[in-house]
Amino acid sequence: MSFKKRTVNCGELNEKNVGNFVVLNGWAATVRNLGGLIFIDVRDRFGITQVVFEPENNPELAERAKEIKSEYVVWISGKVRLRSNPNKNIPTGLIEILAEDFAIINKSELPPFPIEDGIETNEETKLKYRYLDLRRPELQKKLIVRNSLYQIIHKYYKNNNFIEIETPVLMKSTPEGARDFLVPSRINKGKFYALPQSPQIFKQILMISGFDRYMQIVKCFRDEDLRSDRQPEFTQVDVEMSFIERDDILEITEGLFATIWDELLGIKIPLPIKRMTYSDAMNKYGSDKPDLRFDMQINHLNQVVKNSEFKVFQDVISNDGLIGSINVKGGASLSRKIIDELTEFAKKYGAKGLAWLKFVDGECNSPIAKFLTNDEIQFIKETNNASDGDLILISSDNKMRALTILGALRLEIAKRMGILEQVKNKFEFLWVVDFPLFEYDEELGRYFAMHHPFTSPHEEDLKYLDSQPSKVRAKAYDIVCNGAEIGGGSIRIYDNEIQQKMFDKLGLTEQEIEEKFGFLIKALKFGAPPHGGIALGLDRIAMIITGTDNIRDVIAFPKTTSGLSLMDGSPSEVELSQLYELGIDLYKKQ
Repeated sequence: MSFKKRTVNCGELNEKNVGNFVVLNGWAATVRNLGGLIFIDVRDRFGITQVVFEPENNPELAERAKEIKSEYVVWISGKVRLRSNPNKNIPTGLIEILAEDFAIINKSELPPFPIEDGIETNEETKLKYRYLDLRRPELQKKLIVRNSLYQIIHKYYKNNNFIEIETPVLMKSTPEGARDFLVPSRINKGKFYALPQSPQIFKQILMISGFDRYMQIVKCFRDEDLRSDRQPEFTQVDVEMSFIERDDILEITEGLFATIWDELLGIKIPLPIKRMTYSDAMNKYGSDKPDLRFDMQINHLNQVVKNSEFKVFQDVISNDGLIGSINVKGGASLSRKIIDELTEFAKKYGAKGLAWLKFVDGECNSPIAKFLTNDEIQFIKETNNASDGDLILISSDNKMRALTILGALRLEIAKRMGILEQVKNKFEFLWVVDFPLFEYDEELGRYFAMHHPFTSPHEEDLKYLDSQPSKVRAKAYDIVCNGAEIGGGSIRIYDNEIQQKMFDKLGLTEQEIEEKFGFLIKALKFGAPPHGGIALGLDRIAMIITGTDNIRDVIAFPKTTSGLSLMDGSPSEVELSQLYELGIDLYKKQ
């Protein structure tokens, strides 16, 4: 079981080390037998070094080296020399090791896929054998970048006088947002803990406790439907500050991103980061997280076509809806088939259809042209700043749906036309501010907090709280990069009376308030300072930094989109005796 420990790693040798005697430890990445002359690329997390076994120098050693197979764990010793065929694609490509001795530390079965970058193996197989997938350099580099991200964040907040404090992982269930993951209590049968969706309440209590600058890199959990940028367990940078206003939090957060981008990418982020109200973001881009790397803004056509005899437009205007459009520059070249595909895409977001106008050789080609006057067509063209070769897409619906449809189309078109590929190395940051405090659920007939029930309203909007709650703006803010929300926060309610009004507007009874948030309400009565904070999605930041669009690439052991861990088989059934001990019985649906 003994082995010779490495004296160098597999990524550090170069021509300056020629003549040195070294020992390598690692995996045999590739084995090439060229008529007795054996080349082995030894790999560790630092890189790859080529080792050569020469029969003319040591025939017995070269013969033994034939035992080494792909992914065997080995130690190899020898002298560094210059390569006769340099490989300039790797840092160690100018040298090789002439082997003098070796041993196989451990053998390996044949891996189910090649351990190399750019493989096309399906993701389920890679997740099942995640320990092998993680040997690939491209994945290791992403996790190493993530590690650097951790170090930068800790150092930045330490230098800005923040205290890192751990908050509980087992806490009270307060299901006002996404569904909680529940943990049964064995000692207190019939009662449950919840895994935290966020340390929100605890960090507010820390402000009441006098820790005026708190931060934590923390695991959070949400039992919700998954997608490429979402996991059931995720990591966030959690921050809270006392005796501050909104601009203080925005400024400290901007400094963090400037530091990260400078240290990891060598890019200077222009500060301050631009700001846009939620209202402007929706009206201009159809999204509260707009991608500003390209233009294609939404144009509002209600005034342009308000006298139109086209019934679809008349109906929308009379119902206070929106007739909105986007100009696809050069889009007249898109075929009818592609436009039909875009129409089907829009229907996923609630569109009943999609109107369009093409401008080619000074003429307008459109199925709706016969319903519009020449003046109306010209007004639509001018409002969209369109010219020959452009395509205008029009959505007519209730305002929010029309904006959402056009916002989704804007991104889909940017993907299809290669616009996103052209700007993939560009970074556009944005603060979206002044969100609505409430959103109304028509099915349930009640208001919900758009962010969470501890978000402070703007003082000047308090007069609308009882009569027109939809007009109340929140002191909430999201930070967006390249169309992805990477953080969000707010100034909190620290006045117990306003917090009570907020709960009332959300339809919570006194009993529900006491059961869910009683300990926070009580704490607010003991001298709560003005405070606010932000939570930053570390996984999403790592995605953007490393240039991947799949969150699983920056998490060591991720789940599938159905919440499964294919490597260890979780979630799994448990023994009935375990359930009995917890006082739990399972009932099958009939």
